[in-house]
Amino acid sequence: MEYQLKINGRMRSLNAEPGTPLLWVIRDELALTGTKFGCGVASCGACTIHLNGNPTRSCITPVESAVGGEITTIEGLDDPISAAVQSAWREKDVVQCGYCQSGQIMSAVGLLRQNPRPSDEQIDSFMSGNVCRCATYVRIKDAIKLASDTLEA
Repeated sequence: MEYQLKINGRMRSLNAEPGTPLLWVIRDELALTGTKFGCGVASCGACTIHLNGNPTRSCITPVESAVGGEITTIEGLDDPISAAVQSAWREKDVVQCGYCQSGQIMSAVGLLRQNPRPSDEQIDSFMSGNVCRCATYVRIKDAIKLASDTLEA
């Protein structure tokens, strides 16, 4: 079936079977490989994208549910909050293996869009669905706080 999806501000046409996870459309059909496959059951966060501005697990989101919506992948982040988060990630040297980081960044950007000054507890709660096998959680939290401070300044 043919679908029209708005991804990273651009309309894209693609063919996919109904029920195909958005993750596979993004990666395989559109070659946007920043979004990662981790678990396939929305437990790890590696596949996080934004759908209509909200962090969404693309591994369990059927392609047809995104029609008419706005999809943003890690490749499409382009605003002051995203820039602050990515800069803080570099400054705090968050990345170790890097596999989960696009999902972590997408979630962090989503958090700061909803709550520009989150407490430690709010960060922990919002980011709790994102798994990092390298356990860089302390650096992730520090980077989110730095991004928040940067945006406040």
